[in-house]
Amino acid sequence: MNIRITTDSTCDLPASIVEKHGITVIPLYINQGDKSFVDGVDMSREEFYRLLPAFTPAPSTATPSMDAFAQAWNRLADTGAKAILSIHISEKLSATVNTARVAAEQFNRIPVTVLDSSQLSLGMGFIVEKAAQMAGLGHKMEDILASLSEVMKRTYVFASLKTLEYLRRSGRMNFALARFGELLQIKPLLHMNQGNPAAHRVRTQRKATARMMEWLNEYAPFEKLAIVHAGVQQEAEEMLERIKHHLPGGDIPIVQITPALGAHLGVGAIGFACVAERASDVL
Repeated sequence: MNIRITTDSTCDLPASIVEKHGITVIPLYINQGDKSFVDGVDMSREEFYRLLPAFTPAPSTATPSMDAFAQAWNRLADTGAKAILSIHISEKLSATVNTARVAAEQFNRIPVTVLDSSQLSLGMGFIVEKAAQMAGLGHKMEDILASLSEVMKRTYVFASLKTLEYLRRSGRMNFALARFGELLQIKPLLHMNQGNPAAHRVRTQRKATARMMEWLNEYAPFEKLAIVHAGVQQEAEEMLERIKHHLPGGDIPIVQITPALGAHLGVGAIGFACVAERASDVL
């Protein structure tokens, strides 16, 4: 395979798919107090979500270093790669893709193309998987990029958060707004498409779930659909029973969100990643 695919640990792709397509995953870091954990390596997702509510201070996250990118790309060059496509979490959410861009400018062994996926979690994972499938079939870089551009328009991630507390603790939102939201029992909904993160608010979890179901109905039918969650496996399994009809005969995986994202979204976040068969104007 002349073109090899790299990504970061926020893609949430199952290990079986990563291994099948020879995808290289470069991990982010989770810092908690004076300890630093390699995302997806040093602590299981189950353990992270069990410990998260008691973490003091709140964990923060850090991008891979430029050296981490260079090391990964050097290994691929050593094994015969002729070019690399490195796909990363939206720059609206993380500096990871910008770090990769700078690293690529300094890497001169083989060409490295860096792509902002415009997504997060398994929304990005679906895009990475598509790139790896095409690379495995021998497609040229320009053809892969053209195809991904079209797929990105049809890729959505949306989720409800149980609380605003983790966004507040991680420094990702104003403290006063977080407290105001908690007092009013606001349930935030996050929606991502084409690099545009949008926030919606409802008053109850029931209404949050109902809004997500409306989005599913609007975006259907689907090429791919998955449930993503942060430490609430039972809720995710119950949700699966409600949405099976959206992908009859197809696999709807349940994927636990990686800690590098869960540190900001918090325990209890649950939602969907999907690739619609057609683009939609709904937000």
